[in-house]
Amino acid sequence: MEQQNLTVLKEFILMGITDRPELQAPFFGVFLIIYAVSVVGNLGLIILTKVDSRLQTPMYFFLTYLAFTDLGYSTAVGPKMLVSLVVDQHTISYNWCATQLTFFNMFITSELFLLSAMAYDRYVAICNPLLYTVIMSQRLCQLLVAIPYLYSVFLSLVLTIKIFVLSFCGYNVIRHFYCDILPLITLLCSDTHEIKLLILIFAAFNFVSSLVVYLGSFLFLEIAL
Repeated sequence: MEQQNLTVLKEFILMGITDRPELQAPFFGVFLIIYAVSVVGNLGLIILTKVDSRLQTPMYFFLTYLAFTDLGYSTAVGPKMLVSLVVDQHTISYNWCATQLTFFNMFITSELFLLSAMAYDRYVAICNPLLYTVIMSQRLCQLLVAIPYLYSVFLSLVLTIKIFVLSFCGYNVIRHFYCDILPLITLLCSDTHEIKLLILIFAAFNFVSSLVVYLGSFLFLEIAL
């Protein structure tokens, strides 16, 4: 076991979506279309809100960053998955796996809080229309975007560093089509109680806090109407 704990991994092997060669081409076509639609749609929304002065409102400000976030986590996973389906190459380097994990978690987490910010924006727009532009100032909108991103970067770096400073066993097969936290934890030889507790705490905080803001905004909206 001590020899396994000292194993230095240079790459991981991703199980992929399917191990049946005859299904790789159909899956590639389907996921290529989905990814292309996601990229074109999100980039189109970002560009449109920048060039059309009529869309320079808080709602479209948040939609722009939501589109950027969606583009971010789909790009963190999509290209590598598509390449694996084409060339049947399922390996991913140690450093790229850590990078993919960091960016995917960052964008997924920030999306939760961006949706909550958008719910609050709709509450203010409907319940306080006369004060909407005063309350939802440019500074507040920027803060409601910056804080989720800063928190998401912090959370992602903490979890990624915590995982990759631990010792991996010699087994390097990830039972997923991208580097995700839970499949990676199963490959660790070190004690994982601390990292599992961190994941549980962060996941609970993210879910509860974003859900409270989201549901609270719509609850007050229903009361006001």
